[in-house]
Amino acid sequence: MRTLIYVPIIHTSADLGSLSKEVTERGIASLGEDLWRRHQETVAGFWRSVRNYCDRLNARGMKIYQDGMIAEGDIGRRIAEDTAKAGSLNYQLVLELLDRGASLVKSEDFGLVKQEYDRLIAVARAKSTGAKLVAVARYKLVKGFLLRKRDAFITERIGATLESGGTGILFLGALHQVGKWLAADIHIEETKDRQRVRDYQKLLVHCSKRPQRFEELGGYLVAPIACRLS
Repeated sequence: MRTLIYVPIIHTSADLGSLSKEVTERGIASLGEDLWRRHQETVAGFWRSVRNYCDRLNARGMKIYQDGMIAEGDIGRRIAEDTAKAGSLNYQLVLELLDRGASLVKSEDFGLVKQEYDRLIAVARAKSTGAKLVAVARYKLVKGFLLRKRDAFITERIGATLESGGTGILFLGALHQVGKWLAADIHIEETKDRQRVRDYQKLLVHCSKRPQRFEELGGYLVAPIACRLS
């Protein structure tokens, strides 16, 4: 039996590299400063709960599968270090696990990640409403296809690199559906319910319509995670 710890991540602006400034500006513009601040506090609380969980794990020999990670070894480490320095809570945790004996696996295909990133850049940097609508439409046309292709690649990498009896940790966005394609001998240990993470993200822009539900989901995200592994 192989074990895969799944962390359905919530991206911060710092995770998005050159898009960070645009994402922050658009987040404030669409949500308002107060809600954007509350959202950032919730995301920080989510990552605190994940870090506290990971602090109780035996990281030696663990494989790390990271959303968007297109390299491993020294190059992968440099990518993690640069993103952590930019303020990514996700990558700061990845570095801590590496320092405790885990190893980073190339989890994604560069071409697929670049295709998605290029389309997100086109949306974020559109100069007019018309240009933005066109960029959004182009992204939506390929979004599902790219997601499925990325999931297939990630699934193959996990199956090929996670040894019998080994433990891996997967940091991956909640929209992905890697779990249902994994081999039957891979047991998934879910840290947070993927659907509730997705529900929080979907409700974020409409939270005034269901404020109680939004608060409940935010509370769930920052709550401690029970550790069933040593």
